[in-house]
Amino acid sequence: MKKITIIGGGIIGMTLAVYLDHTQYEVTVIDHLTGQATSASAGIISPWLSKRRNKKWYRLAQDGAAFFGKLVQDFALDQTIYAPSGTLILRPEGELLNLAELAETRKETAPEIGTIRLLTRLETKQALPLLKPQPSLSISGGGRLDGRAYLLHLKKIAQKKNVKFIEGSAVIQQQSDGWQIKVNEQSIFSDILCVTAGPGIAQLLAPLGYQVDVRPQKGQLLSFATPFHTDDWPVAMLAGEGDLIPFADGTILLGATHENNAKWDLTPTEEAKLQLTAGISDFLQDPNSLFSMPLSYRVGTRAYTSDFAPFFGDVSGHGTLFAASGLGSSGLTTGPFIGYLIAQSLNSHMHHVMHFSQYSKPMTDYITHSVDLT
Repeated sequence: MKKITIIGGGIIGMTLAVYLDHTQYEVTVIDHLTGQATSASAGIISPWLSKRRNKKWYRLAQDGAAFFGKLVQDFALDQTIYAPSGTLILRPEGELLNLAELAETRKETAPEIGTIRLLTRLETKQALPLLKPQPSLSISGGGRLDGRAYLLHLKKIAQKKNVKFIEGSAVIQQQSDGWQIKVNEQSIFSDILCVTAGPGIAQLLAPLGYQVDVRPQKGQLLSFATPFHTDDWPVAMLAGEGDLIPFADGTILLGATHENNAKWDLTPTEEAKLQLTAGISDFLQDPNSLFSMPLSYRVGTRAYTSDFAPFFGDVSGHGTLFAASGLGSSGLTTGPFIGYLIAQSLNSHMHHVMHFSQYSKPMTDYITHSVDLT
């Protein structure tokens, strides 16, 4: 049985670890945990109205969102982890008609968008009572994912599949017949190495001769504990960077910041709180009723690239070294799908072909980043 080591236990690494064929592989996951983006994150799975011009990125995000149906079934994700809540999009009134037309166009290749409706001011407030009356666009597709809960759930599944977990920082050495990984003063041999370590991937791969265009980005979210009955509330994508994410237990998340100069600093800041609350206040009927609730922070470090697009695939060219990173703020949407693609590639020993639903596309069709690992 061959040995696979995954360095990085975030959303890609954990999904990969569970989807691997454990009759073929003995799997070990190494992660130092500190600052992990997924464990600090919660977000909206609703990429269809993005106006980003990178067509490969959109294809990846679209198929990543479509993949959640399979993900929920395969991993038995309950509504504390993922809920198909539907999405409200709030923009200046003149933009909503254009967005509705874009949604109808994209629904032709993404039926997961669901029902598309322009809501009146009153209908918006009825759908999400925290909001003041204002027009919005509603799509029944999309949902909310709690990254932390997702990782904890997958770790339990992985442990039942005898995946081994090691907490610590890894150092990689290449050998003629595989890889030697040093962690916590012990040495582990691996036939195949998968590096999914977020912004830490650059430091890990540099000694192997790879230059990686990736850097850390700090993200902060505000988590309010409320008495509100939020079970049926949709997520809301607000104008600007603010997202409003209600969870079924009354928890309401607001975020997230995109701080390019904070690097690895995980300190919660008053500046982030002021930025996020100011950004959402104009959309709320009574901002103080939310902002006076008990508050906690979620802080993590994302990996992002110079063109804000991810990269992943078989770096070695012969199936012994895989890498994935640079997901940025789309990680909750694209990360599980990327983990699945890499697992399928390894399980089938076809390192450039993936198999998902009716698709049979080269994995390289989803390589959205403009800079190769060289």
